[in-house]
Amino acid sequence: MHFPWIVRVNTKNNSSSVEQINRIKALFTNSINAKQKSQVVLPDSIAAAGQLMISSLRAGKKVMACGNGGSAADAQHFAAELLNRFETERPELAGLALTTDSSTLTSIANDYAYTEIFAKQVRGLGIAGDTLLAISTSGNSPNVLQAIHAAHTKEINVVVLSGKDGGEISQHLKNSDVEIRVPSESTARIQEVHLLVLHCLCDQIDNELYPKPI
Repeated sequence: MHFPWIVRVNTKNNSSSVEQINRIKALFTNSINAKQKSQVVLPDSIAAAGQLMISSLRAGKKVMACGNGGSAADAQHFAAELLNRFETERPELAGLALTTDSSTLTSIANDYAYTEIFAKQVRGLGIAGDTLLAISTSGNSPNVLQAIHAAHTKEINVVVLSGKDGGEISQHLKNSDVEIRVPSESTARIQEVHLLVLHCLCDQIDNELYPKPI
């Protein structure tokens, strides 16, 4: 069968294509290296973060998630995995992304400040015992930091996904908070590890709340 929209590229004797293939392979290698480094240093903090979320869900509370750009997409991804399912057929879990309501986001940004778009939602929707998943690859997102401050005032658990040196956010965390800081300086590599971390959390939550029979 012929598909006219599929273009087949002959890479033989094409130096630019060879260079691009090598570059792609290098990106795979860089991503693998970032994950291997993270495998050494992150499991304890991932497990601790999962326990905070499990405690919230067992108590009938919820997990809220926020972030900007690619981190907003990760927040939505995680909330969807909780509310719908990850890999296990089980009842719905209370996951809420604070990044999806355009009317809420734009009204807060317009009437107050963009730095308040998550914090006001945390104050309005969050209750003691909830967990906030705050995602910032740099650790310097002002609106994520304000959301963390809001969570602290309401006795909401805080889990932070960050990278690099942890940024400003790392300076404002309480002892009861959990930071999962990816050991990388590359935003792309940090985001790739963040996705794996989120899947680790999903697996931990499913396995503890709805363990599969052996």
